Amino acid sequence: MLHISVESSDDTYEVEYLYDLAFAPGRQALSSYRLRDGVPPVAKICMVARGSEGALAGAIRYWPVQIGDAKALLLGPVAVHPTRQGEGVGGELIEASLTRAEAFGWQRVILVGDAPYYKRYGFKQVKGIEMPPPTNPDRILGRALVKSAFKGVRGRVQKSQ
Repeated sequence: MLHISVESSDDTYEVEYLYDLAFAPGRQALSSYRLRDGVPPVAKICMVARGSEGALAGAIRYWPVQIGDAKALLLGPVAVHPTRQGEGVGGELIEASLTRAEAFGWQRVILVGDAPYYKRYGFKQVKGIEMPPPTNPDRILGRALVKSAFKGVRGRVQKSQ
């Protein structure tokens, strides 16, 4: 049994611990974190998953970004506790949060990740979008939440204003 809910301020310590556990404390040196510095996450879409015993099983966060004149969500990080990996926790968080993002009017989501994993959630490689270096352009993926959301969207991803 898995309970998914919007992340609250009471979850922050556990979520940060999970991210450190999953990605190591040096995770904040990644180039995508430059887009998060000083910008609050989109709280209505950040979610946590807890098992029936109440222990944190996974978490996902989103950040507002700009690609030229277009607004987008930056998905990540998404993490699953090592004891819960392989149970579909990450997938449930991705699907639930993307449904919320669409309901709140977001049109597009981008991330830096592995295409074979994320393609099952509708993500595909997007051309013409640049993340801060060093980022492998083949790992820049996007999912349109509305038809043609990436049409004409080009340029460097920047912090949302």
